[in-house]
Amino acid sequence: MATASSPSPIASARTSSPKCFLPCPCTPTRPGPRLLLRLRAGSVKQWREFEDEAGAVKEWREFENAVRSKDLSRALRFLQSVEPQAGPAAMQVAVPVPPGRDWEVLDACIDADDMRLVGRAYQFLSDRGFLANFGKCKNIVLEGPREVTPTVLKEMTGLEAAKLAPKKWGLSGGSSYVLIGFIGGVSYLLTQGIDIRPNLGAILALATADALFLGGTCLAQISCFWPPYKRRILVHEAGHLLTAYLMGCPIRGVILDPFVALRMGIQGQAGTQFWDEKMEKELAEDHLSSTAFDRYCMILFAGIAAEALVYGEAEGGENDENLFRSLCILLNPPLSVAQMANRARWSVMQSYNLLKWHKKAHRAAVKALEDGHSLSTVIRRIEEAIASDR
Repeated sequence: MATASSPSPIASARTSSPKCFLPCPCTPTRPGPRLLLRLRAGSVKQWREFEDEAGAVKEWREFENAVRSKDLSRALRFLQSVEPQAGPAAMQVAVPVPPGRDWEVLDACIDADDMRLVGRAYQFLSDRGFLANFGKCKNIVLEGPREVTPTVLKEMTGLEAAKLAPKKWGLSGGSSYVLIGFIGGVSYLLTQGIDIRPNLGAILALATADALFLGGTCLAQISCFWPPYKRRILVHEAGHLLTAYLMGCPIRGVILDPFVALRMGIQGQAGTQFWDEKMEKELAEDHLSSTAFDRYCMILFAGIAAEALVYGEAEGGENDENLFRSLCILLNPPLSVAQMANRARWSVMQSYNLLKWHKKAHRAAVKALEDGHSLSTVIRRIEEAIASDR
């Protein structure tokens, strides 16, 4: 669910013989007699290149520490310091940039309090040509009618309006079968002389307390162990992430752990945190343009659209709808119920078609999230998928 928002493993290996160990290039040792002989024979240039490389590795440790500690300001400041400069400073030898290391600055965004700093990180990578598709749909108003009736929605997506709406409590596709099975199981146990009603009462009380005070976090954490449910969450959040990326909204992070989401103030079991600079400025000036509102609504309903695209119907997204309604009420003048329904249908239709056109990138994002990759890797997979799809 969208909100208006890993340590890298260190692999080690052993060998059976000490002779198999190689000296670490990060810590150059004092040259021995044979190495001095080679230096005198004309390898001075190679030795200096070796020293430069070792020094560069040491320099990049500062960047690694900044990313590991989620210090975005320090990580971004380091990247800017190793950028080639114009003028007399350009004659200086810059610290070589290892391939792919720049992307890792995105992994430090998750704890950033200043979203403008997150925006600067995306802008930095965009200026260097890494984020070729970031914001490529920012100024695109997708074709189609603005008045979207349920009939028009079905013509454009092939799905009934009910399939593009989140399921309410007790109305999901298999809920009736689960309820029948549950009642049948309890009845069978009672006929066998096993009375589970006291335990059942305690479980229901705990579930109610979890729903009231923790927003269903405990139940969501338990549900995440069921693979189909977990994958549906990944599909939903990947829809938010990809749409926000294509619309040019910097993504702070994707939260998939319900307890982490609760600690960060995210409503729901998971969340994708993104930032729309234009919308923030307009809201601060007490107005909201149609373009900014359209973009925000498309990102908000992208999770529902992603589920419908992959599974043929949506189940999650109730918190997205609640956030949409709360924003519609704040508008001046506020939208009526009919206007809100039409805007919701228009937004989910646009998001559905956008994700359909970038289906390969969405699948790549889902796979990367499923494998537990960091945000920088997920976005790289998106860029690679779009590039290969051309």
